[in-house]
Amino acid sequence: MTEALGSTATPESGRPDEDEVATKRGRRGGKRAKKGPFGRLALFYRQIIAELRKVVWPTRSQLSTYTSVVIVFVVIMIGIVTVIDYGFNNAIKYVFG
Repeated sequence: MTEALGSTATPESGRPDEDEVATKRGRRGGKRAKKGPFGRLALFYRQIIAELRKVVWPTRSQLSTYTSVVIVFVVIMIGIVTVIDYGFNNAIKYVFG
């Protein structure tokens, strides 16, 4: 029997598979292997600065709005926890005398 053209059953394309390519290439260090510890540290800080430049910083009005929302939320949560605590305290006093 003859096999169909383009069949993937046998790798007759002449190209090596991924495992053979990985073993032939080996691991190369790239830029990291060529630099010493201080060079790597400098690269790390340069990357930090580059990432911080990508950040979209809030305006002063947005920051004050976000801050006030957080403070109001925390005050509301403190009130809820206080009421629940007061209720549990009175319930425990009622049950245990």
